[in-house]
Amino acid sequence: MPLNRRKFLKKSAVTSAGVALAGTAAAPAAEAAEAGGSGRRPKRYSLTVMGTTDLHGHIFNWDYFKDAEYTDKAGNAQGLARVSTLVNQVREEKGRHNTLLLDAGDTIQGTPLTYYYAKVDPITAEGGPVHPMAAAMNAIGYDAVALGNHEFNYGIETLRKFEEQCDFPLLGANALDAKTLRPAFPPYFFKKFHVKGAPPVRVAVLGLTNPGIAIWDKAYVQGKLTFPGLEEQAAKWVPKLRSMGADVVVVSAHSGSSGTSSYGDQLPYVENAAANVARQVPGIDAILVGHAHVEIPELLVTNEKTGRTVVLSEPLAYAERLSLFDVELVFEKGRWSVESVKASVRNSNAVADDPRITKLLKDDHDIVVAYVNQVVGTATETLTTVEARYKDAPIIDLITRVQEDVVRAALAGTEYASLPVIAQGSPFSRTSEIPAGEVTIRDLSSLYVYDNTLVAKLMTGAQLRAYLEYSAEYFVQTAAGAAVDVEKLTNAGGRPDYNYDYVSGLTYDIDIAQPAGSRIRNLAYDGALLDDAREFVLAVNNYRANGGGAFPHVASAKELWSESTEIRTRIAEWVTAKGVLDPKDFASVGWRLTREGTPVF
Repeated sequence: MPLNRRKFLKKSAVTSAGVALAGTAAAPAAEAAEAGGSGRRPKRYSLTVMGTTDLHGHIFNWDYFKDAEYTDKAGNAQGLARVSTLVNQVREEKGRHNTLLLDAGDTIQGTPLTYYYAKVDPITAEGGPVHPMAAAMNAIGYDAVALGNHEFNYGIETLRKFEEQCDFPLLGANALDAKTLRPAFPPYFFKKFHVKGAPPVRVAVLGLTNPGIAIWDKAYVQGKLTFPGLEEQAAKWVPKLRSMGADVVVVSAHSGSSGTSSYGDQLPYVENAAANVARQVPGIDAILVGHAHVEIPELLVTNEKTGRTVVLSEPLAYAERLSLFDVELVFEKGRWSVESVKASVRNSNAVADDPRITKLLKDDHDIVVAYVNQVVGTATETLTTVEARYKDAPIIDLITRVQEDVVRAALAGTEYASLPVIAQGSPFSRTSEIPAGEVTIRDLSSLYVYDNTLVAKLMTGAQLRAYLEYSAEYFVQTAAGAAVDVEKLTNAGGRPDYNYDYVSGLTYDIDIAQPAGSRIRNLAYDGALLDDAREFVLAVNNYRANGGGAFPHVASAKELWSESTEIRTRIAEWVTAKGVLDPKDFASVGWRLTREGTPVF
C-alpha cells in the first residue's frame, strides 16, 4: 500500500447520522439584499452538476478476469481515471467553483479490486489500507455520494470504515436506524456557490438509496437498519430543504427510472422509483439516477402537482459515462430561481486516464493483478458458460458441487445430517471460461462474479417442484417443430440470466413447448419420481435465500446454517484442495430442455 495514502488521508467530516454541510453552514432564508434594482438586468448564474453512478470498483480501464485492458463491441472505456479527465475538462470549461460532483451509489463492490480490500487486505483491519475507491474519489474531489445497495454487501463495519475514509458524505435519507427511525447516514448535503453582487446560490443534494437492501442484505441489516420508499422520504425532505433556503434541489438516487421492481423486490416499495419521485414530489430540479445500469442522457418528467419539468439523467455504469446537468438560474424579486435545466452525458472513451489517478492507485492495482493471477490448480479440459443458459453445463455443476460439499460438511453431526443435500446455481456470465491447464483465482472469479455467501434451507419435494417451475419461466415458449434460436430462447419477460437456476441432485426435463407453470417433467431423485413430502437441504446463495429473484418458498423456508465466506472463495478452496479440476469429479447431466418429450438439443 503506498505510504502517502496512509499518511495523508483526511477523515470525512461526517461519519454518523445528520446533515452534511460543505464549506459553510446552511444559510438562513434571508441573506444580502436583492442585487440590481428597477430597470437593471437580473443577475444570472450557471451551475453544472456532474454525476456518476454504479462505479462498482472500476478505477482503471482493466478487466481483472481477462487480465487485459477492458474492451467491448461498443468501444466503451471504464474507470474513474477516465472520469477524472472528463471532470477536469468540465471544471476547466465551467470554472471549478461553478461545478458540483456527485455519485448515485454502488461504489465498493463489483471487481476483484474491491473484493481484495474488503476481504483479503481489509480496510477494517487495524492499521489497514485506505480503500482505493475512497482514495480515487477523494483525489477527484467528489462532493457527495448516495448509498447504493451494494454498499452493504460486506457488512456495516466495512461500510462505516469506507465512510470514515471519504472526504465527502455518504447520503441516505431513507436508510434509517431500525430502532429510532432516524437517519443512520446524512440525508442531505448543502453547498453554497458565491455570485458577485448577489446572494450565494444554495444547492441541496438529497441522497436516496434502494429499499431492496432490506431483502438483498438481510443478514447484515435486519434489526439494525430499515429502508422506506424513496417517494415517501423525498416528500418528507424536499420541503425541509426548500425551507432551509435551498435554491436548487438535486436528488442523487440509487434507483432506476422505470417505475418497476425487479425479481426479488418483495417489499411494498418500488425498486426503480426515480421517475416516480420526480412526478410525485414538488420542488426537485434534477435527479441523478442509478442502479439500473442503463444510459439515459436526459429524461424529462412533469411533476403532477406543479406542472414543472424535472430533468433526470443516468450515466451508465462502471464510469463509462459522466452525466452533466447544466442549471441556469436568475435572481429576481429577492431570490434565486431555476430558469432551466438541461442534461447530457460525456463518454469516457473519448479521453485518456488522468495520470494523477494512475500514479495514486497503481500500486493497489498491481497488488490485485498479482493476487488474481495466482495459480490454484490444473484443469483437464476447458470449461465454459457459453451454452450454460440452455444446456446443463459442467462449469455450473462445479458451483453446485462445491456448495453441496460445504453444506454437507457443515451439517455433519446435526439432526439434518441424513437429509439429501442438493444445490442451486445460476449462469451469471455468458463468457466465463476456465481454460485447460493452469487455473487461477481470476478464472474462478469470472465464474462467480458476485460476492454471495452460502445458506442451507430446508425444502420439501413439492416446494422444489414449484421452485423449478418458477425458474423454467426463464425460457420462451417454443412449439414442437418450430425453429430454435438460442439467442431468443431465454430471458422471457426480461428475466436476467442470474435469475435462472439449476438445481443439482435432481433430474428433470423442462418442456418449453408448454406454458409457464407446466414445464417440469420427470422430476426425480435418486432414480425415483420425486416424493412431494420428502425433505431436502437446499444449498443456496444468500441473495436467493433472502428472497432475491422472488423464487417461491425459499425465503420463508427454515434456515439450517449459513456462513460469511463467499461462495467464490469456497470454489477456490475446493479447486486448491483437489489440485486437478476434472469434470468427472463434479459434472453430471441433471436437466435438459425438451418439447413434448423430444430433447431440444
